[in-house]
Amino acid sequence: MVDRDQLPAPERGLVLTHFLTVRDVARSRTFYADVFGGEVVLEENPAIVKVANTWIIMNPGGGPTPDKPDVTLSPPEPGDPVSTFMNVRVADIAAFHAEATALGAEFLTEPIDRKAELRCYMRDPDGYLIEIGQATGMVKGVYADPPAGRST
Repeated sequence: MVDRDQLPAPERGLVLTHFLTVRDVARSRTFYADVFGGEVVLEENPAIVKVANTWIIMNPGGGPTPDKPDVTLSPPEPGDPVSTFMNVRVADIAAFHAEATALGAEFLTEPIDRKAELRCYMRDPDGYLIEIGQATGMVKGVYADPPAGRST
């Protein structure tokens, strides 16, 4: 039996979790447990990995259900536009990048200095985008430039 304290099941208030529709539950569960040092709380149905102060819940996709009658869940396909991503903050981005790379994580770039932070992006086994960032300038009141075409 799983300890209730390990589950995203508050006795009062709420907790925020992140659900991912995945192609291979075991592969994704291992990725989040290994790369992010997560603790596997449930193996499957759904898989739950506790990472730091949140939980990542993973299950295969599927068609509509009575509680979501017009919704079909599927993992992203290569080339799909990105509309959401996880944002992970680390204390030492160089160390995280090196450790994650050694574990097989694939990054889009090395960490880049964005004035407010150092950051880079990686993808999980299903192609979900994950931002990895380390606050640097923002803790000193230095923020990133606004996006092109916008002023502050």
